[in-house]
Amino acid sequence: MREITGSILTPDGWRRGRVCFEERIARVDGEPTGLPEPPYVLPGFVDLHVHGGGGADVMGGEAAVRTMAACHGRHGTTSLLATTVTAPVDEIDAALDGIEAVRLRPRDGEALVLGAHLEGPFLNPGKLGAQPPFAIAPDTALVERWCARGAVRVMTMAPECDVDGALRRSLLAHGVRPQIGHTLCSHAQARAALEAGCGVTHLFNAMTGLDHRAPGAVGAALAFARGAELIADLVHVDATAILAARRAIPHLYAITDATAGAGMPDGDYPLGRHTAHKRHDVLRLADGNLAGSALTMDQALRNLVAIGLPLDEAALRVSTLAADWLGLGDRGRVAVGARADLVVLDEALLLRGVVIGGHRLTGQETP
Repeated sequence: MREITGSILTPDGWRRGRVCFEERIARVDGEPTGLPEPPYVLPGFVDLHVHGGGGADVMGGEAAVRTMAACHGRHGTTSLLATTVTAPVDEIDAALDGIEAVRLRPRDGEALVLGAHLEGPFLNPGKLGAQPPFAIAPDTALVERWCARGAVRVMTMAPECDVDGALRRSLLAHGVRPQIGHTLCSHAQARAALEAGCGVTHLFNAMTGLDHRAPGAVGAALAFARGAELIADLVHVDATAILAARRAIPHLYAITDATAGAGMPDGDYPLGRHTAHKRHDVLRLADGNLAGSALTMDQALRNLVAIGLPLDEAALRVSTLAADWLGLGDRGRVAVGARADLVVLDEALLLRGVVIGGHRLTGQETP
């Protein structure tokens, strides 16, 4: 039995004591405290939107997915969805094969790949952002084929392209979480999709914005969404907009939208068929469009704390709420029976240890 001592964030609040675990958490001992002190023991981060990292792009196949998963594991992400970009169908097929290979055969040191988030190709071609130009009309036969090929957990789609709702219904029937994004939909179209069970992909980005007479997708999300993802790099979304969304959307959770340049020096990196240029921790296409992010989830946590969130709430938004969106009650929390996915932080909220499924990552000291 292994153990970690410190201030432990449990679903019932902070405890000063120890967490004992093997692959799963066996005990959480200690006394409740309202004044946690480092080291802080938090649930491992859960990232539901990550395209790459460590120089590798998910579209590159199994080896690239493993490189990406190892990169984000080193930054405290213990579970993630490998996220595709809009691409020709055969390239999405190949990417799914690589994602599924990693999902079925996880290796020590890698964040656990839960499956795929398909960002497209059923997007509005007029709102692609940094997505390559391969958007197509909704096709439920393709959905069935992809779901048979691998564990598709989330799909981003433009609701105005799904006129009769057939795509949304097919996704829900296959256990896939549909999310609105890369959309020029009206407020009414967004509201209808949200009320029918859709989530929101990278709130504020690549969607119709909020105007007091034309609320758009953003307005519908702020008024009616129970959950939404948001890129917490403080580049894609201003801090004040994050705080406003936090007040409006109960289950707002952070994502990285990381691309291959995450965890890497400045340079040029792949994003599907595009090339993204990393300069000063920001990734852009040649035309200046933001091309995902260089964010890791440990930095996302620090960003949320820096703009005013208490540490326990920030931890909820980089872990628990994302796990809840996928219905994963056994991660995103430090509780008996949950997977032993843990991070340990010092007083500066820098990582001092990562545990994935009970295994400590090598090269890191864990109390």
